[in-house]
Amino acid sequence: MSRLHRYTERNALSSPHDQTESDMTWDNSLPGPEQLPPAAPQPSLLSGIGTALRELIETLLLTLVIFLLIRFAVQNFRIEGFSMEPNFHDGEFLLVNKIVYMLHPPERGDVVVLRYPPVPSRDFIKRVIGLPGDRVEVVNGKVYINGDLLEEPYPLNEGSYNHGPVIVGPDEYFVLGDNRNNSSDSHSWGMLPAQNIVGKAWIAYWPPQLMGLVPTYSYASDN
Repeated sequence: MSRLHRYTERNALSSPHDQTESDMTWDNSLPGPEQLPPAAPQPSLLSGIGTALRELIETLLLTLVIFLLIRFAVQNFRIEGFSMEPNFHDGEFLLVNKIVYMLHPPERGDVVVLRYPPVPSRDFIKRVIGLPGDRVEVVNGKVYINGDLLEEPYPLNEGSYNHGPVIVGPDEYFVLGDNRNNSSDSHSWGMLPAQNIVGKAWIAYWPPQLMGLVPTYSYASDN
């Protein structure tokens, strides 16, 4: 047997334990301790404070936007005086709808909050009686619209004065208080310009016993 054959045979018969370290291979498919993914970094205290501060600012900005939108659409109003008795009372609080007249013009019978024409810094509350183009006359406290008696369907402290006749101009309204003899209104200072109307009385919210929607009335003469 040749030397080459004997060498090959001896190597074939040797056990695995006889192999040297250089003959062995390692399975690197399993990760060793040094191959584990690094742990996620823990958020720092400053990072947490920054996140909380950003959320606080976002909340405050959202609150401000909501407040401004509500303030644009609704305004509270405190009644001072007795010109709208017996339906509205001194010290009563109302919410005023400021956008309703962007959708349609005031209607007869609406209760409106307005800027007093002689002193626009003061707000009054009155009822719309005459619309643009109407001929309004008051005879012994009775209101006539275009020659017809206005049947007013709400409680009323009737007046005793005479006024007119007058014609309501474009973009104007004739307004009166429900307590006719004790009201500063169109029979004393003239027509109300449409631009002076703040909005429509919508909800009474204080005192609690008066809480509720402000009633809306229709007139037989308008049907």
